[in-house]
Amino acid sequence: MQADIKLKTINTTTHSTSSHRPLRGRSKRANFLIWLRKTHIYLGLWGALLGVLFGVTGIIMNHRVVMKLPVQKSVQKVIEMQLPNENFETPELLAAWIAQKMNFKVSQAAFIKVEPSKEVIWNDVKVKQPERWAISLHRPDRAINAEYFAGSKVINLENADSTIVGTLTRLHMAVGVNIIWVLIADSIAASFILLSITGLLLWSQMHTVKLITVLFSVTSLITAICVSFSI
Repeated sequence: MQADIKLKTINTTTHSTSSHRPLRGRSKRANFLIWLRKTHIYLGLWGALLGVLFGVTGIIMNHRVVMKLPVQKSVQKVIEMQLPNENFETPELLAAWIAQKMNFKVSQAAFIKVEPSKEVIWNDVKVKQPERWAISLHRPDRAINAEYFAGSKVINLENADSTIVGTLTRLHMAVGVNIIWVLIADSIAASFILLSITGLLLWSQMHTVKLITVLFSVTSLITAICVSFSI
């Protein structure tokens, strides 16, 4: 009688231990899925903050040439300014003077292009063109393009004030922005990448059989295409 009781106790313990094993395995998988879903949700929330902005401006940029959208991006004004008596020895000094004179707060270094003096034809006559400086100052909401010829007492400026759409587009293109905006935009792009990866992991964990079927079908299709091209 005591032997039967011991045997039943051993059997009960064995059954309870074996019955808990699969539950423990399912619990780990369930915890992983819960963590993966939360990560996916928070990544999507962070990406959505600027995802709408990048989506709208991306559509506008896609239609720069083909199927142009009737959207005004900037208001331009051409200005001719007299230079002071002092001589600007470098384009950088002239760029600093322009920024101060035009109340332009610089967030990026000026883009400077220097063309050496050369001979050009003007009214069928060869003349020597002096050294030319092209200076560009950029911010998301404003841009100034300047053209200066060495020895001249005037400088030609083109001032462009961006509209809201133009400012957002320039932010998308990271024109005239500082390093903080670059890092924020990088984090948004990284969240999109991780969002795609976590989405694929979620789908693969919840549809294992379908994933195997899709992989097999894609592999077969690629193999068939490669074989057909090799014949």
